[in-house]
Amino acid sequence: MIFFLLYKLCLVLLGFNIVFLTRYLVHSHSMRRAFRHVPGPPPSSHLWGEEWELYHGPPGKAYVDWHKRFGKLVKFTGSFGHQVISITDPRAISFVLGDGAYSFPKPQGVRAWFKATLGEGILWVEGKKAHERQRRILAPALNQQSVRRLMDVFFEKSVYLANQWNKIIELQDGEKETEIEITNWAGRFALETVGRAAFSYDFDCLSGDPHELSSALDGLTNNEHMRSSFYMRALFWLVPSILYVGTKGEMIRQVKHQLGHIASKMWKDAKLFGDKDSRTLMANILKYDEQSSDPMDEEQIVSQMRTVISAGYETVSAIVAWMLYEIASHPDFQVELREEICSIPDHSFEDLNNNLPLLDAALKETLRLHPAILENHHEAGKTISIPLANAIPDTGDTQLIIPKGTLIVIPVNVMQTDPDFWGKDADSFRPRRWLEDRKGDLVKGQELLAFSVGPRSCIGRTFATMEIKTLMVTLLRKFSFRCERSIEPFQSFVIRPRVTGETSSSLPLMVKKL
Repeated sequence: MIFFLLYKLCLVLLGFNIVFLTRYLVHSHSMRRAFRHVPGPPPSSHLWGEEWELYHGPPGKAYVDWHKRFGKLVKFTGSFGHQVISITDPRAISFVLGDGAYSFPKPQGVRAWFKATLGEGILWVEGKKAHERQRRILAPALNQQSVRRLMDVFFEKSVYLANQWNKIIELQDGEKETEIEITNWAGRFALETVGRAAFSYDFDCLSGDPHELSSALDGLTNNEHMRSSFYMRALFWLVPSILYVGTKGEMIRQVKHQLGHIASKMWKDAKLFGDKDSRTLMANILKYDEQSSDPMDEEQIVSQMRTVISAGYETVSAIVAWMLYEIASHPDFQVELREEICSIPDHSFEDLNNNLPLLDAALKETLRLHPAILENHHEAGKTISIPLANAIPDTGDTQLIIPKGTLIVIPVNVMQTDPDFWGKDADSFRPRRWLEDRKGDLVKGQELLAFSVGPRSCIGRTFATMEIKTLMVTLLRKFSFRCERSIEPFQSFVIRPRVTGETSSSLPLMVKKL
């Protein structure tokens, strides 16, 4: 009896694999026909395609090389032969991120990652109606009017961080300068600020050791797990369930559990003691929960909170580190920027938003050269035609038919360092370029894709930029910065700096008290 059941199970599994393989081969054939005129590199591996080069090379370099060689459309092979289209054509990007946004959802692997780590929040949800519902809940607490009321929190946390650095310097036997590990403190600041400003919650990670949550997030995304991370990246596009396997899968479960435990506590406390009249995100969720005829259940609310905490921690900490690195590496600009900051005694929301052009340019230039996310991934939800600004070389076509299920990549770093638009110094940190009139501009909004554009753009852009600007004006009034180490980009969940040759993010800067 047991052998008969095993035999039946084997037949079922064999049948499933045959059906899966047949559908995969038919789909692969249709994509190869659709993209036969799109140029690209030959696969370097029949098994892994170009995934090995994408993972082991410098972050984003493969895309730069491919687009320099092949043009605005590039076809390359992923693991097990699946076709991927990389797009830098401005009209195509405008369509994919704009009018056609809901026809190009996140690939199943990306959605599986967000569901496994954060739950079914705004980064996971797809479909116009479902996404717009979640965005309506979150948006009022993240618009300019709400962020303006959070400036006191941003300054409070910025001053607290500066005071902690003062204490570190004062312990150096009279020296006014010491080396401080920036990425560690940038992460603490980002977590503390998003907790307090969004949820009226104190993680208390600026005064003592890093919070256990930041340690868990860093353990998952901020270290090299060379073999396991590669296999997960190479396979999760096709087999999302790999996210739940092995050591990495256990780390993912732990992070989701810790984020969920903290978010659940925040939510329960807020329902008992929360201030519904404040401008925090938590207050907005409370009001929606009470007034809506279609409220979210607790797991949906917790998923949104996980998402906001994680995004606020990962992206802001990376941008802060890169901005301080560039400021430290350009001493003349640092002096100019400090003079601009010190010319305004008190920094209001209006000052930070409108009256500090060099600060604004420095942030934009940092985002241009060091976008937190290098690759914007999408999947064709149906067979669809994409308009092109640049004709396909062999055919002259200005439309590209994309079969359903095609993976699409928008390589943000290629767009933001394209010498055809940015000039011969496209790879250089030169903030004043943002104060110049540029001819032949890209499609509006595409000059800076770090926060994306269109209906799926980053909902927390204003919150993040004002948080970062507040920290910069506070630190630059009190300290000067120098970089004595060789620094390279490091691919974790986001792109972080690290000392060349090390295996996790790190940015030791010499910090001098003024």
